[in-house]
Parts: sequence; structure tokens; C-alpha cells
Amino acid sequence: MSSTKARILEVAAELVANSPDGDVSTRAVCEAAGVGAPALYRHFGDKEGLLSAVVDHGYEQYLTTKRSRRPGTDPIQDLRDGWDTHTDFALRNPNLYRLMNSPAMRTPPAAALESHRILTADLRRAAEQGKLRLAPELAAQMIMSANVGVSLMLVSRPTTFTDETLSRRIRDAVHAVVFTPEARGPEATSAGDEEARAGEAGAEEAGADEVLPATATHLAALLRRTPRPDFTPGESALLGEWLDRLSNTTSE
Repeated sequence: MSSTKARILEVAAELVANSPDGDVSTRAVCEAAGVGAPALYRHFGDKEGLLSAVVDHGYEQYLTTKRSRRPGTDPIQDLRDGWDTHTDFALRNPNLYRLMNSPAMRTPPAAALESHRILTADLRRAAEQGKLRLAPELAAQMIMSANVGVSLMLVSRPTTFTDETLSRRIRDAVHAVVFTPEARGPEATSAGDEEARAGEAGAEEAGADEVLPATATHLAALLRRTPRPDFTPGESALLGEWLDRLSNTTSE
């Protein structure tokens, strides 16, 4: 990246962070960076291109901690920590976070897709240990949408969403649906314990309807990690499809 492009990007990110409403004008960016409009348009095309670059820059900051993290022996704890890290990043960078998740960003940045892949990989590790109730791909969608949703509410409506335990409560409620009760184990006192116990009580009442998806998820993860030579590629694919279907079954 050229020094001029890097300077424009850094200035734009700083102006977004300090803006009262999270918006910036290209004129303000040019003035602060000490460049003319042609230079900005040459490097970024237009304002949307500039903001997209700011979003990419923000995701790179967010992913720095995730890339450097070495997976622990307990994927459940890694996933709890990942949720908290996500929320903490949003609270420390409210304007940038809103921009990162704006509907105006029509094409998801590559770093956003990488973030989702990291989450899914942690969930696959949990599935391999028999700790998931449903397929990792669906679990990733549930966790990501809930994490982004609560984080957006916290940074967009801070005077309404004032409870400091809200993120942990929602995290534990979602995790109680995604993970098996055995996987959660005896937890330390947490703001989300009440929601977690409610989710686990419902799971116990579900009986076989709850055990079957978790078992199918576990088996599918093990077969993907270590394919069986007994099956042809077509048979393995078909078995995987059946197991995924059972994993994501919900009781009527």
C-alpha cells in the first residue's frame, strides 16, 4: 500500500471513530490527510470505496487477536471468550462497529468471512468432542447473529440497553441451546445462569428428540475429521447430508 493511500485510510478511520454520528465527508478526509480529491478517488474510487476500506481495516484490527489465539483444549471456553472479545471490540469502537455491520456494505469483507470461518472451526472442534446439539454451520449462524445483534444494540442505543450483564446473559442463553448440558458443566456464578438452566431444563424434557440431533452432530464431525474407507465418496457425502439433516431437526 502506498504511503498516500495508507495516510488517507488512517485519517478516514480516525475521523469515523471521532465523528458524532459515525459519518465522514470525503472533503474532510482530504483536508485532514493533506491530499486533493483526485488522490482519494484514484485510490478508493468513491466514498463507498473509502468506507469499505475503513471496514476492511477495522476487521483486520478485530481479527488480530483471533489469529494470534491458539486453540485451547476446551472449545466451549474458547467460544465463550470469542463472544466476549467480539462484544468488547464493539464497545471500544462503536462507530467503526456500526459501519462494519451496516446494510450499506453490500459485499461482506473478506475478513468478515474469515471471522465466520474461525467461529465455525471452533464449533467443529466442539462437535468432534460430542458437545454440540446441532450442526456447526447452523450453530455458527445462530451465535454470530446473536452476538452481532446484542453488540449493535449496545453501541447504537446505549441509553436503552444499560445492563452491563446483557451480553453475557444472551451469550449463555444461546450457548444453552447450542451446546449439550454435559458440555457446559458446573459453571461459576454468572449473569446468564438462570437462562442457561432454563434451556437445559427444556432439553431434558425433550428426551430422544434432543439426544438424536446431538448424536448426529457428533458422528458427522468425527466422520468428516476421519473419513471411513468403508464408504465411497458418494456414500460419505450422502451420509453426511443425512446426518446434517438430523443435526438440525427441531421438535414440532
